[in-house]
Amino acid sequence: MSSYTKLMSNLEELKLEKFRSFLPNYLEEINNNNINFTDALLKLTEKEIEFKNERASKIQIAVSAFPFEKTLNDFEFDFQPSLNKAKIKDLETLRFLDNKENVLFYGNSGVGKTHLAVALGVAAAKTRNITYFISCHDLITQLNKAHAENRLENKLKHYAKYKLLIIDEIGYLPIDRQGANLFFQLINKRYEKNSTIITTNQPFSKWGEIFSDPTLANAILDRLIHHSTVIKITGPSYRLKDKMDLLETKVNNKN
Repeated sequence: MSSYTKLMSNLEELKLEKFRSFLPNYLEEINNNNINFTDALLKLTEKEIEFKNERASKIQIAVSAFPFEKTLNDFEFDFQPSLNKAKIKDLETLRFLDNKENVLFYGNSGVGKTHLAVALGVAAAKTRNITYFISCHDLITQLNKAHAENRLENKLKHYAKYKLLIIDEIGYLPIDRQGANLFFQLINKRYEKNSTIITTNQPFSKWGEIFSDPTLANAILDRLIHHSTVIKITGPSYRLKDKMDLLETKVNNKN
């Protein structure tokens, strides 16, 4: 067995997939350009690291349960002039994760809250931060189920572990007092330990009604808003925009 064949076999056994696939063509470049041994190894290992990071990012995105995969580049900022684009872009740097800060998106249905939350979540997942997306209703359902089965503490620990937890659509459905209490326990467990992104269509003044208990609602808000960025979106609905564009197209086609 030649040394080259043995090398390729070793790379396969070590699971250095990118290194192995890149090496045959790169050997010619090494010889033609007199690339020294250290530089050659550096480039090969960089290729392997890049490949492993990309694969890990894809896996992290896949397990984050996003309803769709979109980035800030997909967001139509011109359609929502009330948004401070620079502020949103700064959030994409993920400094808020390092600082264990929260982000709260507030606005009417269809203005892009979930898109922005997912975009930040995708950015976090791509940098291998464990991230999870869940609707508020599904979260409360899961916590209630765990409580009924005497495994609440384990479920709270499960949701508390995420570097970034995205809770979507607070306020779309009412929450009873038990659900509010369980939700508070989770937010309290995450407080100043990990970051949470919230989307809501209700002003904070109405959260007492949503959570069926003004005292609990205030306690939840106190922990969410402390160390947070609050983004209020006032503008038209993207969903209505799509329908209007479709109607306009149909009208134009008839004419």
